[in-house]
Amino acid sequence: MSENQKLSPAKFGLLGFQHMFAMFGATVLVPALTQIYAPEAVAGISVSATLFWAGLGTLLFHFLTKWKVPAFLGSSFAFLGGYEAVKALVANSGTGANWIPYAGLGVAAAGLLYVLLSALFKACGAEKVMRFFPPIVTGPIIICIGITLANSAINNCANNWWIAILAVGIVIAFNIWGKGMFKIIPILLGVVGSYAVAALCGMVDFTPVAQAAWIGLPLKMEDTAFSLFAGVDVSLLISALITMVPIALATMMEHIGDICAISSTVGKNFVKEPGLHRTLLGDGLATSLAALFGAPANTTYGENTGVLALTKVYNPGVVRLAAVIAIVFSFCPKFAALISCMPAATIGGVSMILYGMISAVGVRNIVENQVDFSKSRNVIIAALIMSLALGINFSNAGAIIFNIGEVTIRLSGLAVASLVGIILNAVLPGNDYKFGDNDQGDQSVNFKV
Repeated sequence: MSENQKLSPAKFGLLGFQHMFAMFGATVLVPALTQIYAPEAVAGISVSATLFWAGLGTLLFHFLTKWKVPAFLGSSFAFLGGYEAVKALVANSGTGANWIPYAGLGVAAAGLLYVLLSALFKACGAEKVMRFFPPIVTGPIIICIGITLANSAINNCANNWWIAILAVGIVIAFNIWGKGMFKIIPILLGVVGSYAVAALCGMVDFTPVAQAAWIGLPLKMEDTAFSLFAGVDVSLLISALITMVPIALATMMEHIGDICAISSTVGKNFVKEPGLHRTLLGDGLATSLAALFGAPANTTYGENTGVLALTKVYNPGVVRLAAVIAIVFSFCPKFAALISCMPAATIGGVSMILYGMISAVGVRNIVENQVDFSKSRNVIIAALIMSLALGINFSNAGAIIFNIGEVTIRLSGLAVASLVGIILNAVLPGNDYKFGDNDQGDQSVNFKV
């Protein structure tokens, strides 16, 4: 069915809500997870800001890709490990600073890495650039992202294991046996189902919902990067930048895989026209802008690709309507408060699957790209990435700490592992990875339940 197919206003609106519904559960889950990690100590990312910049970022992406690619940009799960690392860095610094602006600047810099990669794709071609980011580097990094987060999922489940198990059961049931739209949104169904049961059992305090206004601005100045003009800790800023930027290696692979998947679904080669350089530019700029204003990183959403496949309607205008609907919802603080009241056990159950799935995606990336572990270079690269990422993360300090003059630098395990992996892959002989030779491998990084 053509992406230019004429639709009645009623069908157009219904499909727009369907796309919004598909992205909703995963998109609001990211800010909810940042709140659950340590609610007694620090605030989390705003749900309202998340929805606002998901919508606005999607519209920016469509503009930069010539209005051709029917993709929705929602919250990225891959940066959750980075958020937790920056949160710990700020907490251990003893400054009492708000961690969100520091993490936001780090994510904004990661978004600019997309822009740089976009320019390199345009100038040199994808195959030459991707030789520096093969699956032997990205796969182990993705595995470690999931493993470093697993502990927080179990801690949240411990609040009420029955509610957590219910959430897990619902997600699994709809993921395996669900039909049509229900199969596409198992996360949302798991959240809604377990949340409802917890509420019926009197486990949820809805006082914040009752106190919240119906209409309000979706942005908090204290969460934006611009709030640091009043006083910035240079050590924390540098540490946040070094922590966040390497995570873009995983999300850029996800982006490329999603664009390939959308191309396959729609029957048009978006990798060539409008081109990966344009889609990367759109995703990167949307991520940077969102992060500067206190929202999570954006990424192309596999859930919405599933809706395209289900409905056979590929009109990008329908996705843009979903973006507008997300922006409208962002101006309702009462709605955001309802998300913030979500039980910790619900978050724990869903995230237990999610974090394990992130690691499984890393394994899939290695397997489907047929990485040859009979080669010593590949074994060494993977071994050092995983040892450094996990060893440093679970060490007493949780980071490598050193001073340059009066500035204290804290390097997270993921940052060190990413840098070491990229350097080793570049200098060790035997790099035979060729991007574009394996369609299945190119689409293997997709953080989607």
